[in-house]
Amino acid sequence: MHQPLLSLVVATVGRTAELAGLFASLAAQSWRGFEVIVVDQNGDDRLDAILAQARQEGLALSHLRLQPANLSAARNLGIDAARGEWIGFPDDDCWYSPHMLERLAKYFEGRQPAAGVAARWHELIDASEPASRLSWRRSRAFRDVPTPSFALFFHRAVFQRIGGFDARLGVGQWFGAGEETDLLFRALRTGAVIEFEPSAVVHHPLKEPPPTADARHAERLRARGAGALYRKHALPPWVILRGLLAPVLRPLSQGRFGNELALGRAVMRGRLDGVLGWGRGGGPIYRSTGAARTWAPEAGQDSTAAADAAVQEAAQEAGQLAA
Repeated sequence: MHQPLLSLVVATVGRTAELAGLFASLAAQSWRGFEVIVVDQNGDDRLDAILAQARQEGLALSHLRLQPANLSAARNLGIDAARGEWIGFPDDDCWYSPHMLERLAKYFEGRQPAAGVAARWHELIDASEPASRLSWRRSRAFRDVPTPSFALFFHRAVFQRIGGFDARLGVGQWFGAGEETDLLFRALRTGAVIEFEPSAVVHHPLKEPPPTADARHAERLRARGAGALYRKHALPPWVILRGLLAPVLRPLSQGRFGNELALGRAVMRGRLDGVLGWGRGGGPIYRSTGAARTWAPEAGQDSTAAADAAVQEAAQEAGQLAA
């Protein structure tokens, strides 16, 4: 089989029509030097017909299974199976513009390992946003270009250097989000060059949480991931304080005392959960058998200390490679 330049790892659970839409956008790409790795976290065969249709449309597609559902672990499984030099992580409800991957392929040419690129999220980032290079200084203050996981693409050397996604973070875990930001932070801290490329466009719906208790609980779960990042990456106190207060102060300052304030309170509580919970350890980290290993603590070692030690080790390695 032809060696692909790009591997697209799609972790999916519970969605069918949206996944079919993603596959349709991939089949319509003007450049086809990619493979698709579907990590199926469903407990049934609901994807069989969709996968068969995608193959009929010419997609080079692999089908893996993972139970129980864990977004980060699913992506790590896909990283292990990936054959491409570059790896991306489309969500199962996003879709690509027809020339998206062609533009990325041109960007990939001549790039050095330990690099990444962020595409433009069409529904959130204005087309006038200029190309730029992400920085650790801006990113740790959450002042850089938004970089959701479905818009991120990394050279596989990045994963060989820093490991994969931290499986304590993300959908299906107590810390219900933050896995892509954690990966980005670790990459930037070890010297990876990550650039924002606005000509590459990815679509993903913006979803407004409904005014329900379930929606507020879901927001709290996701917000725990941000709180964990505050601790894991030792972010400045002013960033943490702003992150804890802003979700409530913003709607109060705008006179919005209904659902927006209720959601803000849920986010604030979730971030505080994450700050306090990370100090108690976030549970086991997924270990892969391939190049996409994540870091796990040694016996008796605090998980936060283990993660920091791993970043320091990778940074030392990066410095040796650059010397």
